[in-house]
Amino acid sequence: MSQRPLAELIASRALDPTLHIPDSVRSKLQQVTTDAYGLMIAARREPYVTAIVDSVLDPGESHAFGHSGGFSALDACLINGTAIHGEDFDDTFEGTPVHVSSIIVPVMLALGQRTSITHESWLRAMAVGSELICRLALVAPTAVHRQGFHPTAVLGAFGAALSASVAMQLSVVQTANALGIVGSMASGIIEYLAEGTWTKRMHPGWAASAGVRAAAMAKQGFQGPHTVFEGTHGVFKAFAATDIPRDFSHLTTFAETWVCNDLAFKPYACGTMTQPFVDCAIRASQSIPENQVTRITAHVGEGTVHRLWEPLAEKRNPSTPYGAKFSVPYCIAVGWLDKQAGLSAFTEARRQQNDIQRLTPRIEYVINPNDPYPADYIGHIEVTLTDGSTQTFTQSCLRGGKRQPMSSEEIHAKCRLNLAYGGMPESQIESAMLTIADLFQDKNNIRECIHKLGQLGEHTL
Repeated sequence: MSQRPLAELIASRALDPTLHIPDSVRSKLQQVTTDAYGLMIAARREPYVTAIVDSVLDPGESHAFGHSGGFSALDACLINGTAIHGEDFDDTFEGTPVHVSSIIVPVMLALGQRTSITHESWLRAMAVGSELICRLALVAPTAVHRQGFHPTAVLGAFGAALSASVAMQLSVVQTANALGIVGSMASGIIEYLAEGTWTKRMHPGWAASAGVRAAAMAKQGFQGPHTVFEGTHGVFKAFAATDIPRDFSHLTTFAETWVCNDLAFKPYACGTMTQPFVDCAIRASQSIPENQVTRITAHVGEGTVHRLWEPLAEKRNPSTPYGAKFSVPYCIAVGWLDKQAGLSAFTEARRQQNDIQRLTPRIEYVINPNDPYPADYIGHIEVTLTDGSTQTFTQSCLRGGKRQPMSSEEIHAKCRLNLAYGGMPESQIESAMLTIADLFQDKNNIRECIHKLGQLGEHTL
């Protein structure tokens, strides 16, 4: 391990004027922003978003997209991040699932409205923050989840702080301080799983706002520990299960290559590891009538059981639509019955319908010791029929991920559907798509583009 504190090493590389952002990363970040904007508008009327909007204490000048009026930068980060992640339809990172756009996009949209940021700084800030979140997820895969914390909430705060530091033109020492400061702001437990409550939805927005606050404090001289990552009492001591080895080489090689190129986009509006099982269910339903099914046995990785399968009675009959997103039995059932698992599949009305209630009790799991999780997310179901025969269906990877990526056309189509779902008039959708593209074109003014996206979002009211 480098003798230099990791926060300083990361800060110096993030701010190195010779750092080159590959075109592939630029393209990925444009896709991420496109996906995120559609999700902000799609979720704007959801009660968990309006509750946060209504909780705001003071006005400001930043946009919460899809809402009228002005908000403080920190409140805008919280609202926008919550909206992007709220339906669990946002991007994800394979290896240990963390969500990037719901943190980095709100940070950059908030700060891009406040400063005359150059395109070089805009792209650099987005890239290094995204890269840090992904690399932190690789240091000790599954360890943060096993300790009872949400990796996006905890690790994402550091990416937010790094992006904000670059955007606000902090020095190397100030940026290292910001990373140290945000370590004491990082938080987010996964007890929401017990009842399907809303707290996970706010985690990325809170991380985004924490990162901006940490950078602002560091710019004014506030100090934080530069050993926040590797230290005796650092983030991995506090938030990660101790039986998982730490590999800090993912941080010592920061920005030498770009692992954020592997960010995945979800075809379904549910938890990452449920997605391949939805694919299996849809495929099975095309040849097997539901009334001929006596049992569906899912072969699963042991590391997914505590979040997606247990307690089994709750997972077979989720208490809330949000809880249904993290129930493989429900996701298999809705995929089988609806041939899709979009936003309309996770509503209170759909959750209560009899066909779902009839199928989920027939869905069970067995642990497959050879399942590649967390390196890969696969689906494998065995369907037992009324005549005693069985049929097997598999999905070898996360569709939308590094082995089977979505095209830009598919991501644009998803965004358009989400904008329409959120009430944006057809006449405004194409303008929104063009404006997002303009954010990544050197000739355009970033502040003006963001303001236009805010105005277009208000047309959904």
